[in-house]
Amino acid sequence: MGSKVKSDFLVAHPSLASGAARLFDFYALYDEYNISPTEAQADAMATFADWLVVGQDIREAVEHFERLQNAS
Repeated sequence: MGSKVKSDFLVAHPSLASGAARLFDFYALYDEYNISPTEAQADAMATFADWLVVGQDIREAVEHFERLQNAS
């Protein structure tokens, strides 16, 4: 199986250190999010990534089914 496709690229993935720093960020100056040039592009990229994940899940299900068929 190939590499896993992720569809959460618009979500921030903070580290432990940045999470601890947020405890003292009373004015939300440290907020950082993954952005796209336009809202439409962000939606298109998210939809494309979601469909890649759906295709990956179907491919894995077919491969699993084929392995079960070959084992019998």
